[in-house]
Amino acid sequence: MFPIRDHNPSGRVPYVTYALMAANIGIFLSYAGLFSDPRALNQVFFNWAMIPAFVTSGEHLYTFVSSMFLHGGWAHLAGNMLFLWIFGDNIEDELGHSRFLLFYLAAGLLAGIVHVASAPFSQVPTVGASGAIAGVMGGYLLLFPRARVDIFLFLVVYFRVFPIPAWIMLALWFGFQFVGGIGADPDQGGVAYWAHAGGFVAGFLFIIPVWLARGGPRFWRQHHGAPPHPEAVYARSRIPKVNRR
Repeated sequence: MFPIRDHNPSGRVPYVTYALMAANIGIFLSYAGLFSDPRALNQVFFNWAMIPAFVTSGEHLYTFVSSMFLHGGWAHLAGNMLFLWIFGDNIEDELGHSRFLLFYLAAGLLAGIVHVASAPFSQVPTVGASGAIAGVMGGYLLLFPRARVDIFLFLVVYFRVFPIPAWIMLALWFGFQFVGGIGADPDQGGVAYWAHAGGFVAGFLFIIPVWLARGGPRFWRQHHGAPPHPEAVYARSRIPKVNRR
């Protein structure tokens, strides 16, 4: 189950969201050819990925930022960019371009700190924009809990696209990260669950002053828990429906 789009695209062009997507994609393409050369790829990650053991010893602190723009494969990149594209534009619309960039980087930084705290002596390189994007999702949960998000559900032979309120999808996602973090060993690599959870909480907390400035619960009531502009109208599929007998 994963989101494919929301029903409330931004009211203005989200230049920073697009720029972040372009930066992530461009940087990935710059070293994508090295996936056939593990030694060279490992050197890239050694220099630019965040390795908790180095950070704990006071080295490579710049990797808190550089690691946000690296990805471990095409699927990793595609998933992160999809989530950024869906949720980033509305947060940028509310914060403005400059504040959104600071918000994104701050959430990514806090996500990295939480990850290091969870495995301070790990030598496993950590890459990905997931922590920063999780912060965007945490902010979205507070500002637009009832915005509709189209979900693609795939269960072996059954698949369907249907809309659900954003708070359901985001709460489930956060729950998966929290449970995954409890059962995972960050020293062994894999998904950085605590970075995701930390970024999500950071984004939620960072956006509280904005939510309060908009009126808090009154902002929800005025706009029904969705972005303050009309929903997009999507064309209906021309594929005919086949009724079951």
